[in-house]
Amino acid sequence: MFSHRQSAHPSQPYAIPVDFCRIFENDMNRLYLLSYLLTADGRMAEECFARGLEDATRSNRVFREWADSWARRMILQSAISIVRPRPSTDTDSKHRLFPRGDEAKQISAVVALPSFERFVFVMTVLERYSHQECSLLLGCSREDVTAAQSHALQSIGDAAQAESGSEHIDFSQPLVPHLAASA
Repeated sequence: MFSHRQSAHPSQPYAIPVDFCRIFENDMNRLYLLSYLLTADGRMAEECFARGLEDATRSNRVFREWADSWARRMILQSAISIVRPRPSTDTDSKHRLFPRGDEAKQISAVVALPSFERFVFVMTVLERYSHQECSLLLGCSREDVTAAQSHALQSIGDAAQAESGSEHIDFSQPLVPHLAASA
């Protein structure tokens, strides 16, 4: 999702708090967007972002090369603790119509999902977590993850098709340019 960034202290193999502060500062928009996609709420996204930064700077030793990935994981874990998504109990979908513009449509389609499906979609499709890892982090079965991912993809496809008649959102491409994974 992010490009590798050089640390202020290249001789030390582990990331230090200043490295995470720099990541959160340089990638603020990307990390906030990840927070928003997971929480579907501006206030909760801010809380998630702040907790993610705090947790990253206080976390166990992480290799410097893994710091970007660790920052995203801290956002994800913060969002899980804030929203507490669970399978088959979510009916919190608020946004059914897409605003104009492709990026806004894609973001709205994700935000419109019930929280569990939204988490599964962001984790498995956008962040490329395995179904096993997703199930462990969310405290559910792999079958719950598989079903939620399938339903999320179907819901997003149906919403896009209803909006334009035949348009399909291609999530094999970056959700928005700044969410593109680095090669």
